[in-house]
Amino acid sequence: MNRVSDAAGPSSPDQIRNVVLVGASGAGKTALFDQLVAARIPGRRAREGGDLAATQSLTAASIPTGEVTLNLLDTPGHPDFVGDVRAGLRAADAAIFVVAAAEGVDEPTRLLWRECEVLGMPRAVAVTRLEQARADFEATVDGCQRAFGDAEPLALPLVVDGAVTGLLNLLRRTVTEQRPGGGEADREPSSDEGELIDAQRGELIESVIEESEDEGLLERYLGGEEVDTEAVSGDLRLAIATARFFPILPTHAPGGVGVEALLELCEKGFPSPVGAAVPTVYTPAGGDFGTVTCDPAGPLVAEVVRTTTDPFVGRQSLVRVFSGTLRPDEPVHISGHLQHFASHLVDEHADHDTDDERIGPLSAPVGDETRPVAAGIAGDVVVVAKLAGAETSDTLSRKDKPALVEPWLLPNPLLPVAIHARSKGDEDKLATALQRLVAEDVTMRLEHNAETHQLVLWTMGPAHVDQLIATLDSRYHVPVEVEPVRTSLRETFVRPTKVQGRLVKQSGGHGQYAVCHLEIEPLERGAGIEFVDKVVGGAVPRNFIPSVEKGARNQLEKGVLAGYPVVDVRITLVDGKAHSVDSSDMAFQTAAGMALREAANDSTVAMLEPVDEVHIDVSDDAVGGVLADLRGRRGQVHGTEPSEVTGRTVIHAEVPAHELARYPVDLRSVSHGTGSFTRSFVRYDYMPPALAREVTAG
Repeated sequence: MNRVSDAAGPSSPDQIRNVVLVGASGAGKTALFDQLVAARIPGRRAREGGDLAATQSLTAASIPTGEVTLNLLDTPGHPDFVGDVRAGLRAADAAIFVVAAAEGVDEPTRLLWRECEVLGMPRAVAVTRLEQARADFEATVDGCQRAFGDAEPLALPLVVDGAVTGLLNLLRRTVTEQRPGGGEADREPSSDEGELIDAQRGELIESVIEESEDEGLLERYLGGEEVDTEAVSGDLRLAIATARFFPILPTHAPGGVGVEALLELCEKGFPSPVGAAVPTVYTPAGGDFGTVTCDPAGPLVAEVVRTTTDPFVGRQSLVRVFSGTLRPDEPVHISGHLQHFASHLVDEHADHDTDDERIGPLSAPVGDETRPVAAGIAGDVVVVAKLAGAETSDTLSRKDKPALVEPWLLPNPLLPVAIHARSKGDEDKLATALQRLVAEDVTMRLEHNAETHQLVLWTMGPAHVDQLIATLDSRYHVPVEVEPVRTSLRETFVRPTKVQGRLVKQSGGHGQYAVCHLEIEPLERGAGIEFVDKVVGGAVPRNFIPSVEKGARNQLEKGVLAGYPVVDVRITLVDGKAHSVDSSDMAFQTAAGMALREAANDSTVAMLEPVDEVHIDVSDDAVGGVLADLRGRRGQVHGTEPSEVTGRTVIHAEVPAHELARYPVDLRSVSHGTGSFTRSFVRYDYMPPALAREVTAG
C-alpha cells in the first residue's frame, strides 16, 4: 500500500459514519465507490470504466468530509466472495444497496436485505446504469418496493437527450444539474419538471410524515396544511437513521450525478456508531464480559474484519473498533475462537489466545493507499500493520480485560478442489503460503486427506478457486496444478466366505510357516470390525492368535480389492497349523493378510460410498428444478417444508458425496442463484457396481 499525507482522524464517535456498498455483481458498486471517494479527497481521480475490474475483496476508504469522517466500504458482488460482504456488514453501521436499473433486484440481494433487516441496519438504495437502453427508473423503483418494502425515491433522474445530467429533488422541489467542468448547481424546475416532481412528491412526504413523532402532522397535511420542508427533512433523517424509511436515489457514476446526494445522505441521514448496535461480547472462556458501548474511554474491544499480506509492508489488518481506543505500540490480547460459534469445521482456525502482540503503526485506509493516524477510537475503522498473530475475525482487547466478539455469520465453503505444487521443490513453500491464506480468509478450508493423499481446498465457488490459485502464483510465487477430487470410499464383504491363508517358505536356514483358516461374515452398517477366536485343540498356538488378528486388521485397513479400508465385517479364526521352528508372529500376520486378499473378488466385496445429508434452501419457483436435479444425483428426498423466509422452501435429502463435488456451482445454475445448502456426513452405503468400477479405475 502507498502512503498519502497525514490528516487528523475523528476525535469523537459522533463524527464517524461507517457505510457499506452491497449489491449484485455488475451493478456498478466499484464505480460509485470511486466517485464518492474522489468527490471528497483532493487530488484523487476516479478510475475510468476500462480500469475497473470486478471487486474480489473488501475495500475501504476513510473519507474526511468536514465535520464527519466517512468510512466507506466496497464489497464484491460475486456470490463466491460473500465472506467479504459479511465482513463489510460487520464493519459498517449502514448499507447502501446498489441496484442496476436494467437488471432490477435479484434474489441474493433480497436475502441480504432481509439479513440487514434482522440486524436493524439502516439502508438506502442507489439506482445505477440509468444510461443503458433497457434502464427504467420507475420500474426499478416498483421492483425495489416489492422487494424491500417502505422504500421511496428522494429524487428522479434528469434525462436530457438520453443522458443522465442531474436530479429532480422531490423534497426541496429543485433541480440539481452537473456542470460541464465539474461540480453541480441547483435551479428552479421548469413547468414540465415541476409536474414530474409534484406527481411523486406527495407520496414521499406522506411516507415520511407517517414516521414522524408529531402524530398530528399527517392529519394536518391531509387537511391541506403546507408542511415545513425543513421539519419534514428532520423527520426523514430520523426515519432513515432508525431503519424505518429507506430512500432511493438515482445515480450516474461516470457523470457524478447523485454523488453529492449520496454523500449528504451518509453524513446527515445515517447514524454514527454511537447509535448502532454492538455485537455480543464474551470473555474468551465464554462468560459475561459486561456492557460494551461505543466509548473511546471504555475497555478496548476491536475486531479484525479483513487480513491481507502486502509484499512490501507485510500483514495489514482492517480493524473495526467497537469500544476503547487503539494506540500504536500498546500491548493487546488477541482471541480467536471460531469453533465456539461456527456450525461447520474450522480446524484451520484453531482456538487461540495470546498476549504477545503489540499494536503496530495505525493508518486510515484510502482504497489501495493509507493515511497515517495517531489512534483508532471507538466506532472507527483503521488499518493495523504487522499484527502477526491475528487472523480475520479475531478480537483485540486489553491484556487485563480480554474479550471475545461473537463473529459475523460465517459461510460454509462447500466446493472442494484438489491441488498440488507444480514443482516438488515448491511443496514447502505451498504449505507456508496456504497457512497465510487461511489466516486471511475464513471462507476457505484446508484439508489434508490421509486416505486419498490429496491436498483439498474447500472454497465458495469457481471464482474463489481462481482467486486463490492466482494469489498463490502472484504473491507467493507457487504455481499449482488442479486435479480431480477423489472420494474416500470403503470396502465391505457382502456374503459369507471361507478361506485359507497359507505361508510356507523353506529356502534353507530359518523358514516361514503359518496356516490359518478364516470365516468372513458381513455385518450391518456401522458395526465395525470384529475378530473371533474359535480355534480348538491348539491348532494355532495361543501366542500366535493375536498375530492373526493384527495381520487381519492391518490388511483390512489397507483394503482387499481396490485399496480402500474394509468396514463392517466379522473375521473368525476357526483352524490353522503351526511349525515348532518356522512359525512366527510375522508369518501368521502375513498369512492372515493373504487369506483376506484371496477371499476378495467382485462377487464377495462391494464398494461403499459416503452419503451426506443435505438441506437446500431455495425459492419456491425453483423447487421443481432442484428436485429433478437431485434425482439425477441418486438423491433420496425425505421431505420439504416452508423456509423461515416467505416464498422459499427447504428440501431435506440424502445424496452420495461423490455427486456433490460440483453441487455449489450446479445448484446456483438450476436455482437461478436463489439456492443455498448445507451438508453433513451421515453414513456409508453401497455404490452401484458400474460406478464403483469407474471411480476405482480413476
